[in-house]
Amino acid sequence: MSTHVGLAYGDSGLSLAVDPDVTTVVEPVHSAAAPSQLGSLRKALREPVAGLPLRDRVRPGQSVAISACDGTRPQPRQLMIPAIIEELDGIVALDDIVVLVATGTHRGNTEAELRHMFGHEVADTVRIVNHDARDASQLAWCGTHGNGVPVWLNREWTEADVRITTGFVEPHFFAGFSGGPKLVAPGLAGLETVLVLHDAARIGDPRATWGVTEGNPVHDDIRAIAATAGVTFALDVVLNRDKEIVAAFGGDLLPMHAAASSFAQQIAMRPVERQFDVVVTTNSGFPLDQNLYQAVKGMSAAYQVVRPGGTIICAAECRDGFPDHGLYRKTLESAGSPQALLAEIASRSVTVPDQWQIQIQAKIQAANRVVMHTGFLSDADLAAVQLEQTHDISATAAEALAAAGPGATMCVLPEGPQTIPYLARDH
Repeated sequence: MSTHVGLAYGDSGLSLAVDPDVTTVVEPVHSAAAPSQLGSLRKALREPVAGLPLRDRVRPGQSVAISACDGTRPQPRQLMIPAIIEELDGIVALDDIVVLVATGTHRGNTEAELRHMFGHEVADTVRIVNHDARDASQLAWCGTHGNGVPVWLNREWTEADVRITTGFVEPHFFAGFSGGPKLVAPGLAGLETVLVLHDAARIGDPRATWGVTEGNPVHDDIRAIAATAGVTFALDVVLNRDKEIVAAFGGDLLPMHAAASSFAQQIAMRPVERQFDVVVTTNSGFPLDQNLYQAVKGMSAAYQVVRPGGTIICAAECRDGFPDHGLYRKTLESAGSPQALLAEIASRSVTVPDQWQIQIQAKIQAANRVVMHTGFLSDADLAAVQLEQTHDISATAAEALAAAGPGATMCVLPEGPQTIPYLARDH
């Protein structure tokens, strides 16, 4: 007798038919939203984890730069940015505030997207600038930091008197956790800096994985860069499956982020007892599943608990395609197999854009069958990058289970990388 599991997919969701006798569903711990979303932010700004309240760190006449996530992240910017502006009222003039969209190497957001992301009031009253990692005129040289990382950062950020990061914290597939120092680098970093932070050695290190920060070569260097950047105040939130604020954390960057990460880990990382023959995952719905590049995170979440040679089925709408900007699609299509891609990456002396996502994806595809369900990529699009497409995710899951033989088991990650499963024996 089958039952149905709702999958996060685009704005509408999907329904997956499963046999409950052989299926384990891994979801985040249910977390109620904070009673007052804005109230939780105000408290974090006024009662920080470490250091002084925000108002006590800012003086009249100072310029302020606020770093915020780009449109591929479900950060509640329309609440967080006004809370900061309100807190600075009477100290800082609106004309002295700039909001920098921490795009990393992603495309800049359009005017319409920015208005949707930040709200009309913010868009009409403060300057919002898309960071561009490839525009040398936007960048300032900050020296070499961490493990030999050449650091170029957004010039408006480095020249501001007050620098505030805003983000949200969840497990990240190679940086350990999102938020915090990532809103400096790679978020506001130059391309050369991003490429070194994402080189093959760092990405290939087993410690560069979900939930690990200390000893993670990627996150260690991200923290080193952020420490030199002089972050004045940091504000992060942890969200539930409905993208509501569960808790907010403010204060000195690194202790704040450590506290937020610890909280997020309790909600978003779940132990399982075994590996599975089939794992069905998502990329957490819109906006996280708007392209295949981002969907690698969903694949990676599934990869943590699929048996070698098993099947990963990933539902991601991909309304923004691969996307077509950057080198991701071109590089994926250039090789005849995932193994060939891994060999090519290993042979390079210089990191190229999007290499890190491709390296992780190729590693997963080399070890497992990966089937996608998308609304905007054709079967031929996916076949060109050695991926299959299914138009009936329930039927494909049932067929993969049957092909695995008697005793086969399945795991479902309805929220994708918002819940990271891990083998209990490994922890």
